[in-house]
Amino acid sequence: MNRKKGIIARDLVATVLKQLLLIAAAAIILLPLVYIVMASFKTKMDYIGNQIGWPKPFVLDNYRRLMEDGKLLMWFGNSGVVTAVSVVASVFLGALAAHGFSRFNFAGKEKIFNIIIALMIIPPIVMIIPLFVLATRAHLVNTYWGASIIYAGLMLPFGVYLLRNFFITIPESIVDSAKIDGCTDLGILFRIVLPLSRSALVTLTVVSVLWVWNELLIALIFLQKEGLTTLVVGLIRFQGRFRIDQPVILAGIFASMIPMVIIYLVGQRFFVQGLTAGALKGE
Repeated sequence: MNRKKGIIARDLVATVLKQLLLIAAAAIILLPLVYIVMASFKTKMDYIGNQIGWPKPFVLDNYRRLMEDGKLLMWFGNSGVVTAVSVVASVFLGALAAHGFSRFNFAGKEKIFNIIIALMIIPPIVMIIPLFVLATRAHLVNTYWGASIIYAGLMLPFGVYLLRNFFITIPESIVDSAKIDGCTDLGILFRIVLPLSRSALVTLTVVSVLWVWNELLIALIFLQKEGLTTLVVGLIRFQGRFRIDQPVILAGIFASMIPMVIIYLVGQRFFVQGLTAGALKGE
């Protein structure tokens, strides 16, 4: 009896410790966000005298200044265009390539796929100079297309890897049945494979959107015109002008986070499932 009580007590202690650990982890993640939100609604003097507490008074002047002086809507629009074009292109091309690697046999298949995986570990910064030379010769510097093509190319290896590992889990019997019914290879991809891979597609889309939206280096180099400035680059430049006015900067940071939080919340229930499948179900 005493032994049973001891086991129950140990399990209870272990459960409590796990919960406390999760609460501590959540607090570490959420406290900086709370700090940003609270500070973004403070005046400059209120922030200097009370950086942690509740805004007194609660003001929207920081967001108004971003709209007037920082061209926030233009930055949002530029980031939205580049992100949408590059993510759609990378997901579409990644799905086509992943379907080929998962369903067809051709010479050098495994070697080519291994090369694609190897490309995932190459940091973008080492390719900046050749990319800039190529973009300059193709007259793609300071254009949406130039930055979008580069983003799509950099995201493509991960997309092929993730989708291919998911596609190979789809039973061959389903594909064979479609072929018997006269479905083409592209028809199998768009009518069968992609609908069954919704979680993987959502995962890839969310990861890609988060990366492109928050990317700085490529946007800074390939979109140099003021009218093409993306949100992250705009906030960096804005910070140089208002370095001592932290509430304005934090307001911009919070504004840039809102679309990404919404996208993540919408795709949250597919995210873990798709990421796990892509990581664990590959050959």
